[in-house]
Amino acid sequence: MSSSLSSLVTGEEASIVAIQADEVLRNRLIALGFRIGQRVRLIRRGAFSGPLQVRIGGTDIIIRRRDAARIEISRF
Repeated sequence: MSSSLSSLVTGEEASIVAIQADEVLRNRLIALGFRIGQRVRLIRRGAFSGPLQVRIGGTDIIIRRRDAARIEISRF
């Protein structure tokens, strides 16, 4: 079952299966480490629909929820 990165709950891990974004956003996300097959963990959700803090490998990244919604994941 696949869903978006923005649907993870705090502490949950998943694997990236697709990035459904325009070329500019896709390239920016890839540069930040969001690659197909990469494992991600949701660390924290910002209050009032704020950004998400996710961990890819040893790096923490803050991402807007609308951008996270474009990243398709598969839960473990």
